[in-house]
Amino acid sequence: MIRRSKIIATVGPASAERSMLKQLLEAGMDVARLNFSHGDHQGQLAVLQNLRSLSDELNRPIAILQDLQGPKLRTGILPGAGKVQVEEGQTVVLTTEKTPKDSSHIPVTYSRLAKEVGPGDTILINDGRIELRVQDCDGDQVKAEVIVGGEIGSRKGINVPHVALSAASITEKDRRDLAFGLAQGVDAIALSFVRHADDIVKLRKLITDTPDQAQFPLLIAKLERPESIDNLDAILQVCDGVMVARGDLGVEVSPERVPSLQKQIIQEALARQRFVITATQMLESMISNPKPTRAEASDVANAVFDGSDVLMLSGETAVGQYPKAAVSTMHRIIVDAEQHASEWGQQRKVRSSTDDDAVATTHAARALAHDRQVAALAVFTRSGRSAHLLSSVRPNVPILAFTPEVRTYHQLSLAWGVIPYLIEKARSVEEMIALVRKACLESDFVSKGQQVVMVASLPVGEMGPPNFTLLQKV
Repeated sequence: MIRRSKIIATVGPASAERSMLKQLLEAGMDVARLNFSHGDHQGQLAVLQNLRSLSDELNRPIAILQDLQGPKLRTGILPGAGKVQVEEGQTVVLTTEKTPKDSSHIPVTYSRLAKEVGPGDTILINDGRIELRVQDCDGDQVKAEVIVGGEIGSRKGINVPHVALSAASITEKDRRDLAFGLAQGVDAIALSFVRHADDIVKLRKLITDTPDQAQFPLLIAKLERPESIDNLDAILQVCDGVMVARGDLGVEVSPERVPSLQKQIIQEALARQRFVITATQMLESMISNPKPTRAEASDVANAVFDGSDVLMLSGETAVGQYPKAAVSTMHRIIVDAEQHASEWGQQRKVRSSTDDDAVATTHAARALAHDRQVAALAVFTRSGRSAHLLSSVRPNVPILAFTPEVRTYHQLSLAWGVIPYLIEKARSVEEMIALVRKACLESDFVSKGQQVVMVASLPVGEMGPPNFTLLQKV
């Protein structure tokens, strides 16, 4: 069965070796996520080089997603074993001092914390497992009572629900990491803790202002704060895609709101022709178990029914004991869910300008494909936009995307239902037909005598929007 929803696997200590990366690709990984909250440039460079080499070796595209850390609040480095146990009712001190005085002093990385929280505010640590209530703030220290105790480790995330922090959306570390990622030609960049559309605008300008930046990565807004939900429509207008980052989002707005927010975000994004990644704890138990829970299988399937373009594995492949099994399992769940999407899936509502010829052309191609019961849609694209538009209208046949651009070839690994092909630049309609015929006959889903709908831009070879459809018998 052809899988239409794509799979992101996060690369980490459990999956960074070339042999494991190859296994993940063969198991179904479409996108490799490099989490720049961890690791260093040397290690990330080795992964990048191995991924590009494996892409050539296996003759298949692989998108590389750089996930910037953003203004993530974290605990600092704890002395000794790097962890401390806190108990309910205990008083602890959060401090910006790198060397804490004793085990009741917890170092934090955000220098303005004591200036931006006040008595009564809640501070959550390690995905909300530890809960503190602020008692007093003095200088660069926050005194707090432990409401829910447990183990605090080094570099664990801190959330402060309902407090508007002044941290910049793009930190100095992000700028250094961004320069590295652009130099290595990453295909997509995810910005953490996006609150306003201006956060993405600033990121885009940083990239535009980078010398010799000829090709542009896709920009993904990670939605993890209440402000991002309030400003969702404006954010969707300036990004290429969004990530429903359910980990921090669930801590910031409470877990019970996450399912409905997930559906809202997906519907709004797809209506704006933006791709959607659903992420966090999808197969969490597979970090330490070879099989998922039934609830996790349902979660993955429901993300497909909701309309997700891409589903993401995090710790399952980064630090888990069964990274290949996690990808294979997600692949099987998605394939089964997609066979029933017409019964349980959400109806699409696409917003578009009435004078947008590109959108009109893709809708016409979809209608023709369904009316004539063709075997596939074939689209010629330089930037990838035509393929993404076809993807957004969710045809019930595969989308074969032909492009002469290497960057676009890899980026289309993020597009629902799209199978990318890297080709020489076609110079005529006859050349396009020949390329489609060859690809179709070599594929497993188009047989001789079946029909294919072609979508392209005339004049051939120019960077214009799609304005041409052709029904072609193979």
